[in-house]
Amino acid sequence: MKPRSLATALFMLAVVIPGAARADDQPLEVQVVDALNKAFGVHPGFRANHAKGIVTEGTFKPLPAAASLSKAAIFSGAAIPITVRFSDSTGIPNLPDGADAANPHGMAIKFHLSDGNETDMVINSLKFFVVATGEDFRDLFLAIADSPPGAAKPTKLDAFVAAHPAVAAASATVGTPDSYADEAYFGVNAFIFVNKAGKRQAVRYQVLPNRVVHISPADAAKRAPDFLSSDLTQRLKRGPVTFHLKVQVAGTGDPTRDPTKPWPDTRGIVDLGVITIARVVTNSDEAQKQLLFLPTALTDGIEASDDPLIALRGGAYPVSFSRRNP
Repeated sequence: MKPRSLATALFMLAVVIPGAARADDQPLEVQVVDALNKAFGVHPGFRANHAKGIVTEGTFKPLPAAASLSKAAIFSGAAIPITVRFSDSTGIPNLPDGADAANPHGMAIKFHLSDGNETDMVINSLKFFVVATGEDFRDLFLAIADSPPGAAKPTKLDAFVAAHPAVAAASATVGTPDSYADEAYFGVNAFIFVNKAGKRQAVRYQVLPNRVVHISPADAAKRAPDFLSSDLTQRLKRGPVTFHLKVQVAGTGDPTRDPTKPWPDTRGIVDLGVITIARVVTNSDEAQKQLLFLPTALTDGIEASDDPLIALRGGAYPVSFSRRNP
């Protein structure tokens, strides 16, 4: 996802609605959603970001190593029903799956606990994030909205990217997959696992497939507009798709507050269990409009770190939800 081509793609495909952005005295989570609406347009019934997606169902079966890190109910040993939504980036619901702007792709997991409660994980294919604060996230999309094709150079997006090197560095870690099932997804925010003994450990999530397959931009451009959802639907008719839920374990001094800072590859990886995707839900398009995934919907044994983007996301997602379901 090159920043220049991202801006071009958005303006070729989005309908920008004048006046969508609201006053700066609004809460930051509202300003973020307004900035997304300004960049992508307002599309009733759809998310402000990751508008296009497909909803599936399956189970998560934890491995014994998970319980040593966290006392969370999802790691207690029993298989847990899950709802999983795969998605394309941007707030454009008819964006072709092969478009550069569709990266990074998303994976949101809702664990349905035996007591009737739920806990969520919301991750994407970026290996680390493009900005460190909610203010910068807002300003990135305002810069995209103000940098249409043909704008005088340097554009506002050019200036933003120059001042925020993580945008280009993080964007370089993604590519278009040949399938939602052949993509790796990462939790760019750190969370804190707490085990039964009270030991606390910072971690970042990874959801890894049996193989990762990316295709070239030229190949992606030739694919059908909805090839990712069509492929997943056909694969699931032949049998389940599996991923491994893992965590990278922080070492001494590894930052938890800044999602633009990846931890060293030498840090330990713990396999927490197997995600099995069994089926596409009936009437996925309608089902996804009613689903709200929250990175702040946590369960005992999993806590938010000091990363400010966790709370920001936890506030912005309900704002977007309220607009698609007024």
